[in-house]
Amino acid sequence: MRWDGQTLGATDDGALPGLQRISGLLRTVAPAEFPGVRFHEVAARSALNEVPATSAVPFRWTVNPYRGCTHACVYCFARGSHAWLELDTGTDFDREIVVKVNVSEVLRRELARPSWRREHVALGTNTDPYQRAEGRYRLMPGIVRALAAAGTPFSILTKGTLLRRDLPLIAAAARDVPVGLAVSLGVHDEALQASLEPGTPRPRARLELVAAAREAGLECGVLLAPVLPWLTDGEDQLDAALARLAAAGASGVSVIPLHLRPGAREWFLEWLAREQPRLLPRYRQLYKRGAYVPAEYRNQLRARVDPLLERHGFARPAGHRGGRGVPGDPESGFPTGSLPTLGPAAVDPVQPTLL
Repeated sequence: MRWDGQTLGATDDGALPGLQRISGLLRTVAPAEFPGVRFHEVAARSALNEVPATSAVPFRWTVNPYRGCTHACVYCFARGSHAWLELDTGTDFDREIVVKVNVSEVLRRELARPSWRREHVALGTNTDPYQRAEGRYRLMPGIVRALAAAGTPFSILTKGTLLRRDLPLIAAAARDVPVGLAVSLGVHDEALQASLEPGTPRPRARLELVAAAREAGLECGVLLAPVLPWLTDGEDQLDAALARLAAAGASGVSVIPLHLRPGAREWFLEWLAREQPRLLPRYRQLYKRGAYVPAEYRNQLRARVDPLLERHGFARPAGHRGGRGVPGDPESGFPTGSLPTLGPAAVDPVQPTLL
C-alpha cells in the first residue's frame, strides 16, 4: 500500500486555519523522507478545473493533483494561490502540500459524463504534477490512464524527472489521443539553479529527460523560462543553453522572460536582496509598472534570441506569431488542445503558471 511507513500527525488548525476551507481533509502526514514537509491528504470532490472564460490561456480545462510544490522555485507564479489557505506564499508553499489522493477516481467519473466533450486537459499549469511527492503518491498514472481511456487529449508541463517513470504509459496513451510534453528548464548554471530552484532536478537531469522522451517516440519541447534579466539573458548564456537543448533533441523551444506576480514578487526580491543585491535597484526599475517586463526589454531579448534560435535549428517559419503549442502560453494557439509537438520557438512575455 502506498500509505505504508507514513508518520501520522494531527492537523494543526492553529497554524493552518485555511485548511478548514478544504472539504474532505483526511489527515496530515509528515513522512521522514521529506524533512520539514507536511502532506495534507484530501478527498477531492472534483478533478477537472474549468479555466475562466476571461482568462488568456488557450485551454479550458486543467487537472492539478497537488497544491503547493516542493520544487521551491523562488519565482514561482503559483505561490499566490497558497494565500487562499491562509498560508504564506513562501515557506508554506514549499512545505505544506495538499494532495488530492482520490483525483484519478474522481476524474474518471467526470470524464464519463455524457456532457464531456473530450476537450484538451492541461497538466502542470499551476503546481508541478511530477514534484517529489508524486514518487510517493503515484497519482499521475491514474490520471493519464483516465484521460486516454476517455479519448481526451492532454499535455504535461514539468520540471520533474519523475516523468521518466511514466514515459511508457504516456507513449501508449499517445497512440490513442494527442499528447504534448514540455520540460521547463530556464536556469542552466547549477549554482544559480540550486539557489533559485532548490527542490528541482539538476539541469543535466532535465536534459536527459528530454532525450528520454524523444527516445520513447514522443515529441518534447522545452520552455527556456524564466529568462532572468542580467542573470541568464546574456547572448553567450542563451547560446549555450540552446545548444544543450538542441543536443538533447528538443522538439521546440519557447523563450520566456521572468514575470513577478504578487505572492512571488516579494519572495524573489527578498532572494535578490540577499544573493544579488547589486541587481535589486535594476529589477525594481524594470518591474515598476507590474508583473511583466516592458516592451523594450522584450524586443531586446527577441533581437538577441532570434539569431540563436536559427543557429540551433529552432527558427520560426515565416509569418509565425508566438510559440505554438506551449502549455500555459496564452499565445500558443492550440484551440484543439492536441499539442502533438511544442512547435517552433518564440519569445513570449507571458510565463506559464508553473514557472
